[in-house]
Amino acid sequence: MAPPVLTLADLQLSLIAPELWMTLLTCIVLILDFACPKLSKPKLAYLSMAGMGLITLQLVGYAIEGKAGISFGGMFVLDPLALFFKIFILLSTILMTLASIDALEKIPHFRGEYYFLLLFSALGMMFMVSANDFLSLFITLEFSTFGFYILVAYLRDDLKSNEAAIKFFILGALAAAMIAYGVSLVYGETGTVLFQEIVAMRPEATVGLMIGLLFIFIGVSYKLGAVPFHTWVPDVYQGAPTTVTAYLSVVPKAATFGIFLRVVLGTFLDLKADWQWMIVAIAVLSMTYGNITAIAQKNMKRLLAYSGIAQIGTVLIGLAAGTKMGSDAILFYLLTYLFANIGAFIVVIIFQNLTDKDDIEDLAGLNRRSPLMAFAMLLFLLSLAGVPPLAGFIGKVYVLAAAVNQGLIFLVAVALINMVISFYYYLIVVKKIYAVEPTETTPIQISSHLKIALYVSIAGVLLLGIWPKPFIEASVAATSVFTDLVLR
Repeated sequence: MAPPVLTLADLQLSLIAPELWMTLLTCIVLILDFACPKLSKPKLAYLSMAGMGLITLQLVGYAIEGKAGISFGGMFVLDPLALFFKIFILLSTILMTLASIDALEKIPHFRGEYYFLLLFSALGMMFMVSANDFLSLFITLEFSTFGFYILVAYLRDDLKSNEAAIKFFILGALAAAMIAYGVSLVYGETGTVLFQEIVAMRPEATVGLMIGLLFIFIGVSYKLGAVPFHTWVPDVYQGAPTTVTAYLSVVPKAATFGIFLRVVLGTFLDLKADWQWMIVAIAVLSMTYGNITAIAQKNMKRLLAYSGIAQIGTVLIGLAAGTKMGSDAILFYLLTYLFANIGAFIVVIIFQNLTDKDDIEDLAGLNRRSPLMAFAMLLFLLSLAGVPPLAGFIGKVYVLAAAVNQGLIFLVAVALINMVISFYYYLIVVKKIYAVEPTETTPIQISSHLKIALYVSIAGVLLLGIWPKPFIEASVAATSVFTDLVLR
């Protein structure tokens, strides 16, 4: 029998309207940069932010009206989970575009292409969080990564940037190969790549299927930077431009969690007893190794890299719980991590723009040079550590509560021990900022762009900690797609 022919009505193009508008915006930015070389590069940034702002409003409208559906033969899905992550991706990209304007002035070449690549990567991630089968998952994951390969190597005359890009590319290709092989094994066992069809057949935990899932988990763990697949993270974070590092530290990881949730909770929940131990092991290793190794770091970007590895381990606790509450906690935790981690990197960006330095020692006496930057860094680090009443505290409590409800007491105990460890190296930085005399006393001037980005991050850390209810409700609504699956 001939395969069914898809018509335009079947495709439901309105479901991918935000991606189509994003594609148009990306092309316009590229064409303007090419056709108008004398055009001020900040204007491209303003155009990018305005366009993404309008697309975000469209997505918010979709969320309010409850727009949902499946298109392209079941390969593309628009649901509350996809809408949550698309809005997350766009707002994060707007924030980082704003924070990049001044930093790009120090790059001699190809400043306009930077905004195109940022939009290009965001577009790939928007498609990625709507992937509804393993083929789309693989293609969109690599689509979003291509832009990052170039962005990491953006400082082409910098040996560290070139080295970081090579490591990122080689290990990224290895991760892609792992995922592709895992997908082929899953297809061989189930006869389909569509998530919905796999759920309907409720496959048994055969050897081939579990090996396939193991390879997929390994490949996704590479993308997340979880231990023991983290080796690229510290060097890439240190070598890449700081604006790129800040973006890499949050947004691609959040998008990856979006598809990870669909695979683990949305597709293979029946095999929870078979895959849960993998997630628990990776979570324990990531938290412990990341926090212990961070203590010895002298560079601020490397410290935040190892801190990020530990934070990913904490997020994985929610996935290990394997419940809707665990998925709710993951989404809320990612929101708290967004503002705290990008905020910390914004402080580093401001300081590096002025001094070309990013070591922890260089931050000594920062309070005397810029009380705003010092206070902001204090808030961000304390939020990452989980100090009340900041956002990180609520996020950690939510994740740990989901684990306690599933009896994962050992995992919770490990997380609490690691929280104590993280206090040590975060407070080392705070001590340098507040208790050490600066070698340079010139006040630090902060541009309006970076000041706005800094204030937004501070507001996010405080608001999510003091008034978390609406954001928790948004997270709960986004994961409503898992309700029937988890309770069946």
